[in-house]
This record gives sequence, structure tokens and C-alpha cells, in this order.
Amino acid sequence: MPPTVRSAPLAELPAPLAHDLFRLRADVFVVEQDCAYPDLDGRDVEAGTLHFWVEEDGEVLACLRRLVDPGGATRIGRIATRADQRGRGLAAALVEAALEGVEGPAVLDAQSRMVEWYARFGFAPDGPEFVEDGIPHVPMRRP
Repeated sequence: MPPTVRSAPLAELPAPLAHDLFRLRADVFVVEQDCAYPDLDGRDVEAGTLHFWVEEDGEVLACLRRLVDPGGATRIGRIATRADQRGRGLAAALVEAALEGVEGPAVLDAQSRMVEWYARFGFAPDGPEFVEDGIPHVPMRRP
């Protein structure tokens, strides 16, 4: 059975759920990937930002956020899946849901090892590799 993906702007999320989304992002990016960076960058509260997540038995298993970049492109980012839930297709379900109904280009900065994974959703490299927080990334675009 495919996972159920939910989405809402931050203002509509109950505080415990918002906490769980931010906690998962910190667990994956800050702790697991050992990157000290400002995850709470102010973009979570922007008009047009949507948070997507999958939960099971009241626990958040995976999440991402969708933003509108200056210039109008849709930006997908902060994709995180709990370590014990990887391999179930949760991130793929989130990306598919986040791309649903998107008109115009979508962009993201993929960790270099994930470029082929994002290609399955129609993303292609759109610039040279760069290092962010010690991890190689590739800008990608979906027309």
C-alpha cells in the first residue's frame, strides 16, 4: 500500500507536528550527516511554502518542503526520511506529491550521490557541482 502523503503550510500545522518535522530534519541533516547549519532559515514561514510529510501511527517518517523561489520556480528541499524507514519509497512518494500540480520549472540542490535518483522525476543537472556544508551537491532543474 503506498504511503499517504499530507501537506499544509506551517501556519496550519499543530505545534507538535511542526516540532516533529523540524526534529526529523535536524536528526538527518545536523546529527546524522554531521552538518551544523541553520535549518530554520525563515523560508518555512514564507507565503507559498508547503510542508509535506508521511506519518504512521502518529510518528513522522519522512518530510520535505516546497517553496517558491524568487523568479517563480518551485524549489523542493529538506527531504528527510528516518533512518529506520528508508527503502520504503517514502521520499519518492513525497517528491511525486510535491511535484503534483506544479506549473513551470522545479529546482533543487541534490546531494551528488542522489543525482540519478532525482533524474527519475524528470530533473537534470543545471550547473556545476558545488560543496555545501561539506557535502557535494548538484543544482538540478525540471522544466
